[in-house]
Amino acid sequence: MFRQATHAVTLSDLRERREEILATAARHGAHNIRVFGSVARGDTHPESDVDLIVCFREGVSIFDQVGLWLDLQELLGCEIDLIADHPSGGKFMSDEKTQFQ
Repeated sequence: MFRQATHAVTLSDLRERREEILATAARHGAHNIRVFGSVARGDTHPESDVDLIVCFREGVSIFDQVGLWLDLQELLGCEIDLIADHPSGGKFMSDEKTQFQ
């Protein structure tokens, strides 16, 4: 499915792939992508996953949500933890996340 990263994926790596990540998210009805966890803190290692919070448009199917998860793993070459945030839910983990858009 995806290849394990041979180096730690960093916030800089994500910024370099920003346009690809945002385009992939848009294809699956997602927006407002935020990074949290070890990547946001800058303490990753080669086995680290990438933790992302995203908002999905109303009515987006579970197939699109899983499709985004799979496509991002393939794009970034590492395990992704994807959390769906609800736009009306207010701030989520605001002390630790990094806005990606």
